[in-house]
Parts: sequence; structure tokens; C-alpha cells
Amino acid sequence: MANTFRAISLSYKTAPLAVRELVALDESEAKTFSLKLKELFGFQDILAVSTCNRTEIYYTAEADYAESIIKLLAIEKGLEKPADLPEYFVNLSDQTQAIRHLFEVATGLHSQVVGDLQIPNQVKHSYQWAVDADVASPFLHRLMHTIFFASKRVSQETSFRDGAASVSYATVELIADLTQNHTLPKVLVVGLGEIGTDVVKNLADKGFAQITLLNRTYAKSVSLAEGTDFRVADWENLEAEVAQADVIVSSLRVATPLFTKAFVEQLNILTFKYFIDLSVPRSVAPQAEEVPGALVYAIDDIQAKANAALQRRLESVPQVHRILDEAMAGFQDWSKEMVVSPTIQKFKQALDQIRKEELARQLKHLTPQEAEKFDKLTSNIVNRILRSPAVNLKNACRRGDADQLADVLSELFDLERQAEPK
Repeated sequence: MANTFRAISLSYKTAPLAVRELVALDESEAKTFSLKLKELFGFQDILAVSTCNRTEIYYTAEADYAESIIKLLAIEKGLEKPADLPEYFVNLSDQTQAIRHLFEVATGLHSQVVGDLQIPNQVKHSYQWAVDADVASPFLHRLMHTIFFASKRVSQETSFRDGAASVSYATVELIADLTQNHTLPKVLVVGLGEIGTDVVKNLADKGFAQITLLNRTYAKSVSLAEGTDFRVADWENLEAEVAQADVIVSSLRVATPLFTKAFVEQLNILTFKYFIDLSVPRSVAPQAEEVPGALVYAIDDIQAKANAALQRRLESVPQVHRILDEAMAGFQDWSKEMVVSPTIQKFKQALDQIRKEELARQLKHLTPQEAEKFDKLTSNIVNRILRSPAVNLKNACRRGDADQLADVLSELFDLERQAEPK
């Protein structure tokens, strides 16, 4: 049975966050898990892709090992109910299906925010982990570089990654625009629900601002700030923190606005202070903008920007698929040619062995200069003889009927016997 590239996939489409958190792999865990898979099952290729939204294992093997991989993952993560885990995974045991899935994941077609640039970078990290762990064969190297080239084409030739297509990304983009003349602007995030947390994470990825977290539940701020250089402020110091900040991002759940015109007037704004209100109902009163220096951006402003970008991306999806189709076709041709490469190599070795044996019989009659000329001449003849069968075999690969030609060539020249060590 031929080796086949396969995958198992757990993502936000198939599993809730509580489950995704349980099976997520960091760099060290991904490398360790890959090495165990290689040791236990002898996989030729292993690629572990793990993000907050997905955990996927790609591998090359003769048989389908999906069940065994999931069991081992459950053991490695110390799960209490490993029997429940398989229901969250999709098994991609067909090579073309697995390859297409990886192309689409790495391009951002399967991201929660279509066209998200984070996932291509995360797939690159996963590939580097595979290289570091020495679990990548020429097949995986060629596949990944084909994917990266296709992803580059998508960026250059389409609008698939243009603009900020989510509220949190659009918010960060707006902050960057508003503070482009500031050095490390002070950004205060008030309220750490889902959208507030997303804004904080995206701000951290950009690294252009000093971030302060302020939440009614202090422990949540501390938890989100863990492992970062974020400041954490007490709710009691709300007014003082707002006074110090250049940008206030508010995503509070309130019945009436917290940041009223009276509240903003007390801040004594000297230049500009930007309020970005992501709350519904509003947490920043529209009248606050009547205070000199105060500028208010409501959720509708941000959502309109995100929707426009998302629409541009969605309109580019057919073009993205065309690029991936072209890249996959080229890779499939190459992978088919790889099947007959051993036959071509054996044929070349058989011809070269005949050449060397005949040349050896004549060496005693030749001068060193003549021997060198005959060696080059006969080598060129072998290469010319080899050229036509090699081209025909590769063309047959594209037609899908190379196996029969390879078998005939092997039988005519007894290549299996020729390849045996002497």
C-alpha cells in the first residue's frame, strides 16, 4: 500500500472552546508529540498545527491512524474522558482532501475571520517545528513551500487580506490610525468580555501601545495580563486611568452610559482623547463629544469598517480558490512524478553500470586522456538514452497511467535485480 498524506482536524467548527483548550499544543508539546508519533508509528511526515481555534495533525502513512493519534493525544494531555474526544475530530484520510484542507487553512479560508493573517504565520511556525524535530520529508518540504508561495500570490493578487474584517481588528486598526503621531500611546481597555479580550490580544500582537486593563472583576484583568507587560488597574481608579489614557476602549455591559458628558468634562482634556465605544447599549454618551478634545467612535462606525473589509474579502474568495487550484495541480504533478522517480533512478543506475563495465574493459588500451574523453562520451550517451523514457514516464504520471509503464521498464531491464546489493 502506498504512503498517503492524511490529517485529523478539530476546530471551532467542530468543538467548543472548552474542548479546544484541552487539546491545544504549544511548541514544546507539538515537537514532543510529533517525535512520539514518529517513534510509535514510523510516520514519514508530521505537521502539528495548533492555535486557539484548531488543533490538527497531518501525517504520511500507509494506513489510517486517526483513532490511534487521537488516543495518544488524549493521553499526552491527561484528559479525564478521552473517549469523548474523537467525536470532535474530522478525519481526512484521502490525500487530495487533506492537502486541499491544509492549503485552505494556511491561506485563511477556514479562519473565524476570513483571510486572517495570523493563521498563515502559525502554520509557518508549525512547519518550523516539524523541521526542528526532523519529521519532514521532501514531500512535506515541497508541499509547504508550494502553500507559502500560493499564500503570497493570494496577498499580492487579491483583496482577500485587505482591511480589518472583524470588530476587534478594526478597532486596533483605528487606534493605530488615531495615534500614529504618538510614541507608545496609552490605551486603556475598560471591560474584558469577549470583544474586549480580543482587542487586548490584537493590540498585544501589534506591540505599538502601552496597554492598561481595567475590569470590575480585578482577577480577570490579572489573568489576562499574565505573561505580558500589561498594566492592571483597580476599578476604583477609573477616572484617574481615563485621565492618563490617550485612547479608551470601552466594552462594558451597562444600562446607561458610564462615560457621560459630565464625566468627560472633569478630565480637563488638553489635547485629544479618543473614546471607542464597543458596548451595546452604549457606554459612552454621544454628548461626550461636545467636550473640547473628546472624540467618540461608536460600534456602528467600527462595524461598518469591518463589514466593508469582510465584503471585499468574500468577493475575493473565488479568485483565491483559483490560485489554490493552480498551486495544487502543480504539486500533484510533482508528487505523481515522485512515484516513478525510484524507477527512473534504478534505470539510470542499470545503464551506468553497463557503461562502467564496458569502459573498464577498454581502459587498459587507453591513455588517461583518452579514458577521460570516453568516460564523458559514454556518460552523455547514457543521459540521452535515459531522457526519453524519463520524460514519457513523467507525462504518464500526469495522465495517471505511469504504473504500467514503470512495470514494463522494470521487467525489460530487470531493474529489481539490478538494484539488489552485490
